[in-house]
Amino acid sequence: MPVLASHRKPRTRVRSTTPAVGFTTAALASVTLLSTQSATAAPTEPKPSVEEVQKKVDDLYRQAGTATQQYNKAKTASAQQRSRVDSLLEAAAKRADKLNETRRELGHYAAAQYRGGAIAPTATFFLADDPQAYFDQDQLMARMTAQQQKAVGDFRTQQNEAAAKRVEATKSLETLTESQATLRSSKQQVQNKLAEARTLLSKLTAEEKARLAELERKKEAEAERKAEELARQQAAAAKAKAEADRAAEEEASAGEADSGTGTGSGTGSDNGYASKADKVLSFARAQIGKPYVWGATGPSSYDCSGLTQAAWKAAGVDLPRTTWDQVKVGTRVATADLQPGDLVFFYDDISHVGIYKGDGMMIHAPKPGANVREESIYSMPIYGSVRPA
Repeated sequence: MPVLASHRKPRTRVRSTTPAVGFTTAALASVTLLSTQSATAAPTEPKPSVEEVQKKVDDLYRQAGTATQQYNKAKTASAQQRSRVDSLLEAAAKRADKLNETRRELGHYAAAQYRGGAIAPTATFFLADDPQAYFDQDQLMARMTAQQQKAVGDFRTQQNEAAAKRVEATKSLETLTESQATLRSSKQQVQNKLAEARTLLSKLTAEEKARLAELERKKEAEAERKAEELARQQAAAAKAKAEADRAAEEEASAGEADSGTGTGSGTGSDNGYASKADKVLSFARAQIGKPYVWGATGPSSYDCSGLTQAAWKAAGVDLPRTTWDQVKVGTRVATADLQPGDLVFFYDDISHVGIYKGDGMMIHAPKPGANVREESIYSMPIYGSVRPA
């Protein structure tokens, strides 16, 4: 029977035009997420005012000054500790040499005893050509051996003590070295903040820069006004003192004329200090224009205490390295009684110092980015003053 053809039509596949659900969902989620983030994003911090920028920079400079003094202190202590370690090592080496020499001597004695050990001491005594001489020598050897043993014990004790001190000094030096590394790191962080502040300053508009300059001028003018007031007060006080001294001299002269005697009066101490102060200020003036560099002591650059130390050294007076130690030297004086050459210290943490030159002015190494210059002592809050010599 023949096969009949099928009249059923083939099924046609229809391509769907519906978008991919996964892609659409992701896209919608992304849009929703971005919208949510935009709605919930933290608002941009407002640009700091000129006054805020100025305060930040001033604070950072002060932090840098404090860190510099900490670094200077650690550096000085480290140098002293290194000297101590070197002395201990040298002493230990000398003790070791003496100990080795004693050991060699004992080795000779031991070898002699070994060579003579085949015969008992009693037999050696009776067979000796001169028994008395042998007896004397044997007793001497015994005494020397005891002395050498004591010496060896002493040297070993000394060597152990030296080793202990060496270990102690080395550990102390390592601690100081680590401290210096920490201070350098801290200093670098402050410098980074300074760079950030300078960058912020550089982004100020022309109008803001003009306003900042005006703030600085007002600050300088106020400091100079206070300096001038101090100068007037000091001049008035000096005039009153001179008149009182002249009156006292006239009275003394009248008394001397009546009695026919005379007494000398002098101001040797004042003249001596004034002579040193002249040398100090002469040196300081010669440094004007040289840059401030933290940790520097000259001759091409200085930090604040490095300048004061070098200036007073030119007058034959050795000052400590840091402001914290310099403030303890000499005699404390009131601001009204300042004389040229005196040291004026600033801030509650005593992190800055300058050399008083008279008339309310000083010479100092101000801060990073600035040069040694003359400035009013009222440009910073005064902590106190000293007369070093």
